[in-house]
Amino acid sequence: MKTVMITGCSSGFGLEIAKYFLAHDWQVIATMRTPCDGILPNSDRLRILPLDVTDIDSIHKAVAAAGAIDVLVNNAGIGFLNALEGTPLQKIREIFETNTFGTMAMIQAVLPQFRAQKSGMIVNITSSVTLKSLPLLSIYTASKAAVNAFTKSLALELAQFNIRVGAVLPGRAPSTRFGENAGVQNLEFPEPYLALTQEVFSGWQESTEPVTYAEDVAKAVWYMVNTPTAPMLLPAGADAITWAEAANLEMV
Repeated sequence: MKTVMITGCSSGFGLEIAKYFLAHDWQVIATMRTPCDGILPNSDRLRILPLDVTDIDSIHKAVAAAGAIDVLVNNAGIGFLNALEGTPLQKIREIFETNTFGTMAMIQAVLPQFRAQKSGMIVNITSSVTLKSLPLLSIYTASKAAVNAFTKSLALELAQFNIRVGAVLPGRAPSTRFGENAGVQNLEFPEPYLALTQEVFSGWQESTEPVTYAEDVAKAVWYMVNTPTAPMLLPAGADAITWAEAANLEMV
C-alpha cells in the first residue's frame, strides 16, 4: 500500500486531495499548521500531523514522524491580491516563504529518503494565473511561476534517481479559502488603484466563465501520480485547461 504526504490539508485543495487518496485506498499523511479533527473521514490509513512549511524544525519533525512515503504533494500556500505599490516588502517575503521557499524546503527534507529508495513522486500545486496575466496578482503569480520553473529544472536533476516531479495548475476556485488566506478583508488598496480594484472584483462576481472545483485538482494530482507519461505542468479545472490551451501549454 502506497503512502502520500500532503501539506495544507485543513481546507480547499489539500483537504480534497487527502479525501481522494483515502477513497482510493492509499495511506494518507495529512499535514496542517493546526491539526483539527473531524474534517477528514475516520480511517486507519489516515494520520494527521502538525506542519508549518515556513518552519524548518516543523518540517523535519513532520517528515521524520511520517516515515516512509511514496509521494509528496506540496499544496500548502497562501493567496494574495493587491497592487505591488501598496504591498510592504515584508509581506512579499511572507508570500514567497510559504508558496516558494516552503515548497523547496519540503522537497529538501524528503529527498534523502527518495534517493535511498530509488523512487518517489513530488507534485507541486501552483496556479493557472501563471498562464494568464491578471492585475493585482503580480506577487502571488511570481511566487507560483517560480515553482513552475523550479519544477521543470528539478525534474531533470532528479530523473537519475527515478524521482518524478510535476506541477498541477488549478484555475480560479471560489469555493476555496483563497480570499480568506489572502487577508482580502483587511487589505488597504492604494488609492490610485481603487478603480482597477473595483473593476477586478466586479468582473469576478459577474463572471459566467467556468471555474475550478477542488475535486478537479484532486483528480489531476491522482492522474499525475499514477501516469508516468503525464505532462510536467498539468492544468486542473475547466478554466485552467482553457488558459493552458491559449498559452499553448503542452498537455500530452
